[in-house]
Amino acid sequence: MRVVFAGTPEVAVPALDAVAASRHELVGVVTRPDAPSGRGRKLVASPVAQRAEELGVPVLKPEHPRDPDFQAALSALHPDACPVVAYGALLPQSALDLVPHGWINLHFSVLPSWRGAAPVQHALWAGDEVTGATTFRIVKALDAGPVFGIMTERVRPDDTAGDLLERLAEGGAGLLVQTLDGIEDGTLEAREQPEDGVSFAPKILVDDARIDWNTPAVAIDRQVRACTPGPGAWSTFEGERIKIGPVRHVDHEPVAPGVLAATKNAVVVGTATTPVLLGDVKAFGKKQMPAADWARGVRLESGVRFGD
Repeated sequence: MRVVFAGTPEVAVPALDAVAASRHELVGVVTRPDAPSGRGRKLVASPVAQRAEELGVPVLKPEHPRDPDFQAALSALHPDACPVVAYGALLPQSALDLVPHGWINLHFSVLPSWRGAAPVQHALWAGDEVTGATTFRIVKALDAGPVFGIMTERVRPDDTAGDLLERLAEGGAGLLVQTLDGIEDGTLEAREQPEDGVSFAPKILVDDARIDWNTPAVAIDRQVRACTPGPGAWSTFEGERIKIGPVRHVDHEPVAPGVLAATKNAVVVGTATTPVLLGDVKAFGKKQMPAADWARGVRLESGVRFGD
């Protein structure tokens, strides 16, 4: 089949590479427009755009996929199907109708669980033991289209959202190509999603990532891992925001919620249940560092507290 790949961030690159290496003819790539990045705020092409240029594939960067010029350019490529991974813009019906076999999305959950922008983060935060990836045909409703294929992945106790998403991106790339193969061969039929078990995974904002030390240790552990690497779990110390890396459960005498207890080589923080051991932290304007190094730098005294 002639295919046009749609995607934007780094997590979509493994699927782009898999499609490019498949039996299908990759005739174009759709991605979000160049965006400001770095201290100089220079316009930078998306990771998918950069990889497509390395592959020598034409790249389309519409401000919005409803733009008539974009739709005309897409039509001129005559795609049979458009595989999609984390493109980042809602597709109007007029764009969906342009492609005979539709836009085939790789979504990083086992649908109908965790429809939305942050499925991996929400799966971790909820304490799911198993998650996965799903290929489905995009329809107007959010992540509600009929399903072609599913893969599953066990969640490891120390997984961050970044760790888990990396594994799903690699495994999902193969699932996406298998789906395209099955569509072309006529051996794969999409099935409607069940009505039961629907849950939603909206984008996690910075305010959502603030740690409430009055919650149990297990909940804080899940929250921090779900928010790593982005947007980054955080608390405040002496009025300044400090990012908190993954924590670990530790045997330690009880400590009041939010209160810090420092030794020469470790820093623990109290929660509503047992204390947790801090891993890496990143103070405002500083580099990320082990919590013990940060504690020595600020001359941390046991008994001080995170939070306002």
